[in-house]
Amino acid sequence: MPTHGHGLRIGTSGWSYPGGRGTWNGVFYPAKEARPRGFDELEFYARVFDTVEVNSTFYGQPRAAVTAKWAERTPPQFEFAVKLYQKFTHPSMFIEAVASSAPGASDQALAAAGDIRQADVDEFKAGVEPLAAAGKLGPLLVQFPPSFTASPDGVDYLGWLLRTFADYRLAVELRHKTWSDQGAETSALLEAYGAAWVLIDEPKFRFSIRQNWRAPDAPSTAALAYVRFHGRNAREWWTHAAAEDRYNYLYSPEELRPMAEAVGGLAATVKKAYLFFNNHFSAQGVANAVQLRRQLGGGDPAPLPPALVEKFPWLGEPAT
Repeated sequence: MPTHGHGLRIGTSGWSYPGGRGTWNGVFYPAKEARPRGFDELEFYARVFDTVEVNSTFYGQPRAAVTAKWAERTPPQFEFAVKLYQKFTHPSMFIEAVASSAPGASDQALAAAGDIRQADVDEFKAGVEPLAAAGKLGPLLVQFPPSFTASPDGVDYLGWLLRTFADYRLAVELRHKTWSDQGAETSALLEAYGAAWVLIDEPKFRFSIRQNWRAPDAPSTAALAYVRFHGRNAREWWTHAAAEDRYNYLYSPEELRPMAEAVGGLAATVKKAYLFFNNHFSAQGVANAVQLRRQLGGGDPAPLPPALVEKFPWLGEPAT
């Protein structure tokens, strides 16, 4: 396992990218035709990293039978940060998904489908329970869209969600600048529930949130810090041929170094810090996660895949 300390975990957002131009096959994982029988991507991933951020639970409620298998296929100290189901954070996206699966549904039926019920909450909690029982459940990631603002309704809803999932460690990703414009109030609300305010690195636009990464002013709690690296592909952030193109970005050592210094200082002030790279196109996030781990003083827990080093030759060189 990584040697940078039990309280600091570095990984990627998701572990399975089998299709598209940005596939991980043949870069991080063996190409399909070169895989041994029974090859397990998650087991392979867990040789290199001690945590992963789960994206699939955003698109569908977690299933206990599936998460139990995740727990079985990973080492004892491995942790899963689990993204909250989109119905809780992206109601419009959820309703669009329902509409596409039920063409002809009335507006009234779609609106009713979007209503959050206790059954939705119970279903999510039941789905992640096997991970909690195995001691492998990290924070729940509550990811809001850029359109979610710090309006009175927005603040009330965030408070409800924090109360509803108060039994879990929570990390909340807010993207609209209204939240940082009233940063003291936002911090106080999150801190009341021990929730981390997610630090995000991404292209900045007029209404993007503004954050200070340097401790002690960085948004975190005494227990938890959570950082997401989305890449800086501003040109294709809003307009792209394929969704994966948004995350086609490789951080340079010069870009990572100041962030490594900032999160290193932040990690020293909290009990646990989770850092995830979401620039997943063609396993660039894998390379940057290894790179950042080295910059923070951690080694490589297992030999890196030769194809990864071939694509990113500097991974075969001493850390700089």
